[in-house]
Amino acid sequence: MPARPDPRLVWALVLALVTAVVAGVVGDSLQSALIAGVGAVGAVLLGGLERAEPPAAAEPVSNDSPELIDQLLDSVVQPVLLIRGGQVVFANRAALAELGRHIVGDDVRVAIRHPAAAARLASADFGPEERPIELVGLGSIDRRWEMRVGKAGPFRIVQLIDRTGAYAAERMRIDFVANASHELRTPLASILGFIETLADEAGEDPDVRARFLKVMFDEARRMQRLVEDLISLSRIEAEKHQLPDASIDLAQLIAEVRAEIFDMGDDRGHAVTLNVDPDVPFICGDRARLSQMLHNLIGNALKYGRSGTPVAVALRRDGGMVRLTVTDEGDGIAPEHIPRLTERFYRIDAGRSRTLGGTGLGLAIVKHIVERHRGRLDIVSKAGIGTTVAVLLPPADETVTIS
Repeated sequence: MPARPDPRLVWALVLALVTAVVAGVVGDSLQSALIAGVGAVGAVLLGGLERAEPPAAAEPVSNDSPELIDQLLDSVVQPVLLIRGGQVVFANRAALAELGRHIVGDDVRVAIRHPAAAARLASADFGPEERPIELVGLGSIDRRWEMRVGKAGPFRIVQLIDRTGAYAAERMRIDFVANASHELRTPLASILGFIETLADEAGEDPDVRARFLKVMFDEARRMQRLVEDLISLSRIEAEKHQLPDASIDLAQLIAEVRAEIFDMGDDRGHAVTLNVDPDVPFICGDRARLSQMLHNLIGNALKYGRSGTPVAVALRRDGGMVRLTVTDEGDGIAPEHIPRLTERFYRIDAGRSRTLGGTGLGLAIVKHIVERHRGRLDIVSKAGIGTTVAVLLPPADETVTIS
């Protein structure tokens, strides 16, 4: 007959868990509440087992409590270690996966090989209010962790919280704000400078005034394009979880975009050639966003292709997908730049891009539009030959995700 758990241990477990839940409700952070709860459970149960009187010879010792602790800690998705006497006595599954299965029984300074972690764990005195510490490079050079340490009875509880994604997002936000500010500040400074010049005697000369006003108009238009692209990118990101549901004839839309480019008076508009297979199915999409994608892709090819060379736009079936390609005959792109082309404000030649009227956001917008349509974007380029941008999109009667 299986032995019953000690009622005192069961009540201690219940009280410990209630304490952790209450701590989370009244305002403590989730991590603090978790550490408090796990620490209390570990201290009460493991400590209680050590202090409990030996059971009668007729009743075997119950293993329910240690197994329960294992299950509780293994359910935590972040690495958690129990330390006693400077050694790791338990590590949950997440910790074993990150730090290695050999760490149980090792010195904690060997298990977590980081100077800041070793200094914190070597300290004999610390309180629950002590701030967590950041560990940079643990596991790999680009990983960032937050280490929290708690104390419960004879145990120290170490929790590692992965902050890599949050740090990358914050870094991206800071870079985005800095780049956007710089892109807006440059034309604004130019406009202000010309206004000051026109306010002086230079404004009296009709030729000088006309030249300055043209530059001011061009810089204002550049700022306008940038603001429009920023707003567009923000809206596309907000819509990314909304799957488009309209049936779109992409071949017809390409013809319309080509006609719009002609009407805009682009000197290179006549260079756009179309090659559309007759049996290409409709796609499920957002017409306005797909038009924006086509304008950006064809516009880029016209800007960066060599004068007098064609820009080939092709549409065909590709297995169960619809493949759109836009090919130019330009200088091409070096391989090291291709993975970064869809980053916001990334330019291979910043001066040339600004001269041609680029905002540095065109391909970032294309990428988000393609992702919203559950498609895939590929860029292939050869130096001195040209660049081909391919977009794979699912047909209207299919809802597939490209990995």
